[in-house]
Amino acid sequence: VQLQASGGGWVQAGGSLRLSCEASGTRFSYSPVFWYRQAPGKERELVATSLSDGSTNYDASVEGRFAITKGKGAKTAYLQMNSLKPEDTAVYYCKTTWRASDYWGQGTQVTVSG
Repeated sequence: VQLQASGGGWVQAGGSLRLSCEASGTRFSYSPVFWYRQAPGKERELVATSLSDGSTNYDASVEGRFAITKGKGAKTAYLQMNSLKPEDTAVYYCKTTWRASDYWGQGTQVTVSG
């Protein structure tokens, strides 16, 4: 299983970005997808979860602004991020779990200027 994350960049506060996480060796129709972020000097934190049953969960800090969707065939998961704030600046990572093992994508940097 491998994950490839992409889509980060620089955006002004209030703007939007969509991150992508493309999976090989599994599909998000039967594997969960987790989006984490890690800001400089802070611990990595979980911000969004989508389980194989379609249920989603979001950290309070992003609730109502971020949304996880899945592409056709469930090989790609997206994190749509709207109304971005400077405090959303971080390296974002996707993760899945398959057969009791965790697999991480490489991080993608999101920078939000105030």
